[in-house]
Formats: sequence, C-alpha cells, structure tokens
Amino acid sequence: MTWDNNHGFTTQKLNLKDDYEGQVEATLIERKAVSQSKNAVLYIHGFVDYFYQNHLADWANSINLNFYALDLRKYGRSLLPHQDPNMIRDVRDYFEEISIAVDLIRKNNNFLALIGHSTGGLISSLYVNSHNHDNLINALILNSPFFDFNKPSWFKKTILPIIAKIGLRFPNIASPEGLKEGYVKSIHKEHHGEWEFDFKYKPLLGFKINFGWIAAIYYAQKRLQYGLSISCPTLIMYSSKSVVPGNYKDSMHEADSVLNVVDIEKYSNTIGNNVRKVEIDGGIHDLILSKKEVRKYVFDEMTKFIKSSINS
Repeated sequence: MTWDNNHGFTTQKLNLKDDYEGQVEATLIERKAVSQSKNAVLYIHGFVDYFYQNHLADWANSINLNFYALDLRKYGRSLLPHQDPNMIRDVRDYFEEISIAVDLIRKNNNFLALIGHSTGGLISSLYVNSHNHDNLINALILNSPFFDFNKPSWFKKTILPIIAKIGLRFPNIASPEGLKEGYVKSIHKEHHGEWEFDFKYKPLLGFKINFGWIAAIYYAQKRLQYGLSISCPTLIMYSSKSVVPGNYKDSMHEADSVLNVVDIEKYSNTIGNNVRKVEIDGGIHDLILSKKEVRKYVFDEMTKFIKSSINS
C-alpha cells in the first residue's frame, strides 16, 4: 500500500493454514523507533477495521517503542478476493497469526505490550489468557474491548443464545441486522470526522454479518465472562458514556456509539487480578480517535502504564 510507504511502515505477509475458504494470510505492519529499542507494542484492530491510525505509531515511537500492528485474516491488507470479509467461525483461529507475530517481534525485543481495540480487545484477552505461559506478553492494553453485545438484557438472555446455536450448524445464514453508519460517519473526514481510511476496508455500513460470526463472538465472550486469569499488568480504557448506535448525531463525538460501556466496566472485573480501569470522559468508541484533548489524555495514560510495566 502506498499509504504504508508514505508513513514509513514496512509490511510482511504471514502465510497461514488454509481454512474452509482456502488460502489465508495475515499482515504484520512495522515501524521501528528512531533510537534503537528493545521494547515494542503490537496493535490488534477491531471488527470492520484495519490498521490506519498512524498517530498511534507516532505515539509509540515517540516513547522509544518499536511499533507493530496486525491486519488479521480477512481484514484490510490481508483480505483476499475469495474470502468473505471479516468473517470467522472461532476467534481462536486468530491465535495463529498472533503467535507468529509475537515470535517474530520477540526475536529482537525484550518487552512486548499487546494493544487490542474492540473485537481486538476480546481476542487479545483470550489470547493472553491461554498463550502467555512463557510471559512473551508483558502487558495488555484494551481500548473499548468488545466484552458483550450491545443489546437489551432480554435479547441477550433469550434470542442471542439461539442465534449462536444456529450459527454453529449453519454459519452462512445472513443476519437480518447489520451495523449502523453513524459511527463511521462521525470519524471519517468526508463526513463529520477528522480521519482518513479506505472505505473498501471500512465501509460506512460495514460488511454483511452471518450467524457463524455471531456464534464465534458469543462463545468467545462467554469464555471471558466466566472468568479469565490474566496475570500481566492490564489497562482497560473505555468512555464514560454510550449513545445508541444508529444514524449520525453530534453526541457520537463524545461517547461510545458502538458498545455499552456498562458492559465493558462490568466484565473488566472478570479477566484477572492485575487490572487498572480508566474511564475516559468524552471518549468515543476508538478512544485514540477522540477529540484532540481527549486522545492526549488517553495517550498519557498509556504512556504511564507502559513505562510502569517496563520498570516493574
């Protein structure tokens, strides 16, 4: 991608095992700190997303961290023509590319923090819980992690489990409900935001969702909600309030318009005993895309956490 070259990134394709659609690959993006460093961060994006937040890399490099990001299979730079965009039947499939990336990064780095946003936060939590026996991940940062569906309690108790069970047997059934355009319009500069990204990888209305994906996320969330045992230092950040997803409205610039922050706060208590929770006043769903003064606070919190984790 020309964008990568223009912003000083190099990319590496990770060849993965074939799945039910055939060939699979992921992409590792890299930009080293200016001064030689043995400390790194690895960023994992959310649903209908990919890495385009070059200011996140600027932050990492500014505090002498080597920066890496993964475009997971079937997302962004890793999406192949024969694939159903963003779809998965078990989130543990992502562990393959994360493990390859971690092994590559740890060859030249002594410290590694994992940063996960939204669905990436759910995936990262489950990965660290099951794959950190050798302490390859030294710290975990979760940015508005997708710990539960943003649905009414009655729906989550009665309808969602049925959809998930159907999705296990018939994963290609299309969901009658998809994503709303308001959040994307609130962040893209062609509409009401200040950020540029490729609508081919992050379209206004997302990609079609099937029951198989819903099942994969539902059962992953249940594993987390039952309780994890993450021992590394963990920073969980989320907005102080939510607004209902839907059409664009001005309030989307100061609240999470994708997830219910009450759910995030609740399930943050289930993942381990070394957790710091930070509520971000005025934060949006992707906290680092919030208004300038808000994201400065987010980066300051991340900096303090990283420095403390390196020195611990």
